[in-house]
Amino acid sequence: MARRVLVVDDQFGIRILLQEVLEREGYHVELAANGKEALDQLQKKSFDFVLLDMKIPGMDGLEILKGLRQVQPHVKVAMMTAYGELGFVKEAIAHGAVGHFTKPFDIDELRRFIASQVGVVPRVG
Repeated sequence: MARRVLVVDDQFGIRILLQEVLEREGYHVELAANGKEALDQLQKKSFDFVLLDMKIPGMDGLEILKGLRQVQPHVKVAMMTAYGELGFVKEAIAHGAVGHFTKPFDIDELRRFIASQVGVVPRVG
């Protein structure tokens, strides 16, 4: 059974890129453009991994992270940020994030990290 990944980012291009890359890896990928969409999906479906943007209008990544911990406390989460703000990253880790990536990130590094977190072997090539 394919591992389920939720990608939460307000930028359409980032969501589609990550969906394409992760689906090629064999994951089932769901997308959310904002915190409400993300939390709605987390209420309805179980995920193995969430890739969560730190800066999303309306509800920032930390608020979403806190909300998702109430719904799925054991799901693994990595934060993405274009800002590299150390304070936000430290707070996210304190709330259970397993890692973070600064945009623009290395897509191969991201693939390997997710695979290591959900217990699969990344595809070669």
